[in-house]
Amino acid sequence: MGTLGTNVWLFAAPGGEANMLFTDAVSPMARFLEEPSSAALAQGLFALAANGKFLSLLTLLFGVGLGIQFASAARRGGRWPGPYRWRALFLFTEGLVHFTLVFAADVLMGYAVTSLLVAWLLTRSQRAQNAVMWAALALHLVLLGLLSTASISGGDRVPGEIVDLYAHGGYLEQIAFRLDNALVLRAEPVITFPMMVFMFLLGVRLFRAGAFGADDIGRRLRSRLLVWGLGVGVPLNAATALAGPQLFFVDRYAAAPVVALGLVGLVGRIVDRANPQGRTVTAVSSLGRMAMTGYVMQNTICMLVCYGFGLGLAQRLEGTGPWWVMGLWAAVCALLLTGSALWLRRFRHGPLEALQKAVLARVPQRR
Repeated sequence: MGTLGTNVWLFAAPGGEANMLFTDAVSPMARFLEEPSSAALAQGLFALAANGKFLSLLTLLFGVGLGIQFASAARRGGRWPGPYRWRALFLFTEGLVHFTLVFAADVLMGYAVTSLLVAWLLTRSQRAQNAVMWAALALHLVLLGLLSTASISGGDRVPGEIVDLYAHGGYLEQIAFRLDNALVLRAEPVITFPMMVFMFLLGVRLFRAGAFGADDIGRRLRSRLLVWGLGVGVPLNAATALAGPQLFFVDRYAAAPVVALGLVGLVGRIVDRANPQGRTVTAVSSLGRMAMTGYVMQNTICMLVCYGFGLGLAQRLEGTGPWWVMGLWAAVCALLLTGSALWLRRFRHGPLEALQKAVLARVPQRR
């Protein structure tokens, strides 16, 4: 739901996902300062809350999942990475299909490649893991500095022929556009690879430290993440969001990850006090249990709603303000929350999760 808070604006913009390549990187908050209005303020606050935070949080949680699977393999006496390589290959294939058929800003392929490296690193010493973790962070910050200095942007506006492609073109034509521009459309995973390595290893480290436990140690760690992550990250993120295009990369890939750590603490604080059997926790947990299906489904829905071969709302509602886009986000989230809770009443896994489980069950387990 958090990643959709960023991606929904791509679906709703003229030119769709191609905005990643061409649109000048002016943050909505900076735009609000130039042209104040209630609509601009709402869009700016929405973007400030979503941009980069949930990409970082998802990356962190992939690392946590890797730590869980490594610990599980160790308890069983299984080989490592062993069958996990097949899991990563499945994830990469799933991401490739998702990129080709649905959405160019897919994150799954990048995570699959990163997971292979980090899975191997978990077999090395803690000292080696720490060295790679901090070296990745340093490289990431250097890259951000270079990108910010260069003020890279693909151009001010999406070319008219691409706007027309997403407003009136056919589904197969859009697939051809993604494939023809695959290298440049895959730039984000390449640029953020050092960040993903760092966040994966940080997720493993937090898991091993007990940050997700239900005991006093877990609560203390989550409280520290809440205080430091939000206390440092929110002011930093607000400053970079208001600064304009020169700090776009710092805003999305440096300030946002700090806020993401605070969100771990915040969500933990909420869950610690929530009723585990309540409707809200049940619905969100259900969507979490079938997150892969939810991620692909939300992008598929937005594609069909916004692009010309579907309902074409991106063109029909162009210029009407941001309210319908935020409404679309809320409607898709409500649909996924309700649908996942109902689905798991009857089935043990989501559709894509069940497919993954069936495929990986055929992989021989050697000890």
